Amino acid sequence: MKTDHATGPHRFAMEGWIACAPFERLLHMEIVAAADGQAVLTMPFLIDFAQGAGLMHGGALISLADTAVVMAIKSIVPPGTHFVTTHCETRFLAPVKQGVVAARAWLQKQEGRVLQGQATVYDADSRAVLEFVSTFKIARDASIRAVTFSAPGPQGRE
Repeated sequence: MKTDHATGPHRFAMEGWIACAPFERLLHMEIVAAADGQAVLTMPFLIDFAQGAGLMHGGALISLADTAVVMAIKSIVPPGTHFVTTHCETRFLAPVKQGVVAARAWLQKQEGRVLQGQATVYDADSRAVLEFVSTFKIARDASIRAVTFSAPGPQGRE
């Protein structure tokens, strides 16, 4: 993949509605499942994700949790719906020292254009390491224009 150093705005194509965007691919995220308002994503702890003490950087873990909630939401909204994170809270429970982490996310509720989701991130030993709660809002002009999707894809797994 060629790296583009332009600062935007960016136009790009994605493999499908439920697929990893460029940032998520950069973090090596994988969508295991996304259906019925729930999602499971994984991400390896690569050396590039280490912070100064050798643990997995909290920002990488938060990105995984946020993206997992996004995929849970994408599994229930029409393809091409534009929504954004407006608020999130994170509670770190334990450090990640190695392995592949997994985020399990679910949609808690939807009221009009506001959606609330939750995710828990687990380490390779299935120990909860992070709890994440977030709020999203569907844009008034709810159609994404800068990204094209090659196929809507199944509501399960891409």
